[in-house]
Amino acid sequence: MSFDFSNFESDGLNSNFIDWLVDEQWVDMQAHFGRLWDYYQNPMYSPAGLSAADAKLNESAKTYIQAQEMGLPVRITGIKRSETSGILGGKAVADIERKEVVIENDIGWRVNAMVDFLFGKGVDIVSRAEDKNRRAEIDKIIKQVFNSNGGVRFFQDMAVLGSVYGFVDCVVRPGQRITDYSLTPNIKLGANQMMELVGDCSLELIEAPRALPVLDERDFRKINFYVQHFIEQKNDIADEGNFLRKLLSPKNSHSARKNAHVIEILSTDWWQRYEDKLLAAEGPNILGIVPVVHIQNVAQPLYYEGISDVEALIPLQDELNTRLCDRASRITFQAFKMYLAKGIECVEDRAVSPGRMWCTDNPEASIQQFGGDSNSPSEDAHIQEIREALDKTSGVTPVAAGVLKDKIGNLTSAIALKMTLMGMLAKTERKHFAYGHGLKEIAAMIMHLLDVTKIYPNTKDERIFDVIFPSPLPENTTEKLEEAKMKLEIGIPQEQVLRELGYGIK
Repeated sequence: MSFDFSNFESDGLNSNFIDWLVDEQWVDMQAHFGRLWDYYQNPMYSPAGLSAADAKLNESAKTYIQAQEMGLPVRITGIKRSETSGILGGKAVADIERKEVVIENDIGWRVNAMVDFLFGKGVDIVSRAEDKNRRAEIDKIIKQVFNSNGGVRFFQDMAVLGSVYGFVDCVVRPGQRITDYSLTPNIKLGANQMMELVGDCSLELIEAPRALPVLDERDFRKINFYVQHFIEQKNDIADEGNFLRKLLSPKNSHSARKNAHVIEILSTDWWQRYEDKLLAAEGPNILGIVPVVHIQNVAQPLYYEGISDVEALIPLQDELNTRLCDRASRITFQAFKMYLAKGIECVEDRAVSPGRMWCTDNPEASIQQFGGDSNSPSEDAHIQEIREALDKTSGVTPVAAGVLKDKIGNLTSAIALKMTLMGMLAKTERKHFAYGHGLKEIAAMIMHLLDVTKIYPNTKDERIFDVIFPSPLPENTTEKLEEAKMKLEIGIPQEQVLRELGYGIK
């Protein structure tokens, strides 16, 4: 069955274009964004059953392979891989032995450190409504919605997805209870009932590999239709199996989990959900707008996608892993003493151990010792320079992870610490604007939803918010209180000062 877009009011939805997005564009996106996630998480896989990996297992090989091995040269892995083969595919090269593979994931901890600096202490979203009572009510509503959707975990998940992929989208969905109430808006709600209903509002984070937005041809910032495509795992098995078939062909009788290719299309007036290109559900969009908030990790002019923190680090990560593998191979050959015996019969069957004596009648026999680790200053310097390049490219130094080095000097003052973390703090401030603006839009869309459903009528002026990010650095409490006292003296509202200090207003 083909797409049926007759219920959409807009004529701009082209079924051929949606087919192209799903069948071609989505496949390319899986390869690109999948690599970014693999370099961040660096998952482990078992080589069992993989012919190329099995062929290279030897006494120096580990019993697993890691995703970042994709960037290692063939001379180390012994497997020739391509973009299409992925980490689990490839072709074994017959005349190249697999070396010792060493992977040090310098990307993962840097991304986690950036997330900790951005949302490690949470965030406070406050209303700028003029009326004090309305402001308190709106703050309580917004807090309830975010708490119902994970609280601090929601913010941290948003930051991880944005940092890895370069952007993250958030879909604001009315729950079933809100949809039902919108059909009977004359029912009066008490304060507790309203808060329970508000908690039914869903905030769904969409990872980049699923997002296929249809942008305005003349303005890339405007989303005309939001399409997402993903594979949904069902709580069922695709093949329940047959006793006779299992008996006759046991190798091909395994059951597999059932899944479906889901395509969802959102517009200003209608939404549809297809499963395996069959219409599964549809209905009106009660918000009247495309309920999607787009957040770029770091702004990239004239592009829908933002700048990923991972993508720029991949070449350096590959170079670091390559040099670590080379060093491990060198140490393997040089760290252990080896012996060359000449003129001694059956020496290959005799172990080298204390208390053992070898004898021969050959006067020209000899045993020569060689091996032992030797210093390689150029190798150590190169690895150190790669790590420093990772620091500069990411803006995250080892100090952010608590690793202190002799060269950082005296960090007894707050100014010295800020100077050391200047790159990290500057990048965090830049992200404060991007993610803060996105959170303001999400809060405004929540209030818009509550207005159109008559759960909590409000005006546009009451949908303006401020986002307060606490400082990620340890601060002197006495200095903060003195600063707060001076702010009060020059007329800054007490409520705002208390929020900056981290004291919630009830």
